[in-house]
Amino acid sequence: MPLIDKIMKFAKSPQGQRAIRQATDKAQQFAKDPKNRAKIDDVRRRLQGGGSKGTGTH
Repeated sequence: MPLIDKIMKFAKSPQGQRAIRQATDKAQQFAKDPKNRAKIDDVRRRLQGGGSKGTGTH
């Protein structure tokens, strides 16, 4: 059985659903912290090309 099939089977199981729910809850709690939120926003800006680091011309 390919790995992806095993992962999908686990994700659909009650244990998998519980694990996904717990991970989602932890991620939401993490994101609510203002310090963590600032880090998340900074990384998002960098990935979207909104940061000024490394984009200047010489």
